[in-house]
Amino acid sequence: MSAASRAPQRSDRSSRAAERTRRVRRNAALTAGLAAIALLVSACGSGGTSGGGGNTNFVTGTDGVATVAQGKRTPAPGLSGKTIAGKTLDVADYKGKVVVLNVWGSWCNPCRAEAKYFAKVSKAYAGKGVQFVGINTRDTSTGAALAFEKDWGITYPSLYDPTGKLLLRFKKGTLNPQAIPSTLVLDRDGKIAARSLSALSEERLLKMLKPVVAEK
Repeated sequence: MSAASRAPQRSDRSSRAAERTRRVRRNAALTAGLAAIALLVSACGSGGTSGGGGNTNFVTGTDGVATVAQGKRTPAPGLSGKTIAGKTLDVADYKGKVVVLNVWGSWCNPCRAEAKYFAKVSKAYAGKGVQFVGINTRDTSTGAALAFEKDWGITYPSLYDPTGKLLLRFKKGTLNPQAIPSTLVLDRDGKIAARSLSALSEERLLKMLKPVVAEK
């Protein structure tokens, strides 16, 4: 076989290899997208269950709030980035404080229903070693999110997470946020102490928060 006849065959093999590489990359991107959609499919729902297998060590009360005993908690993942106001925030900087994480979206009716309670309690506990942090998700721009905070008098910062990447950092088998709204309470060591997968009243929010604040 001449060199001239072998050249088209090598070219064909290279083209097929390149196409296989493109298919693999497309499939990987699709899988990542589906994972994000699966996490947020229960958006604005009224509740949910723990994600994945493993021993979560949590107990869920009749009010839907799951709690973990102090010695059996797992650390929250790293949560950092830009806020909806354009500032840099790292939740790890609040270690030593009790942190209330609230996942919300300006488009979410249950989020609006609970917003006034978060605004009130966050201000009442501002001088008690408690820091509230929002995680704003699925808002395509920060304008609507900023208007939401202004309307409801929310003064604590919110990380901007439009595609849910921060939420995907929570491992399966932990008390992860699976609905919008979701609320987590982190203890002073940055470990997950309590979780709710539904909108909270002031009473339920305080029921989650007070025992963790009282811990020594």
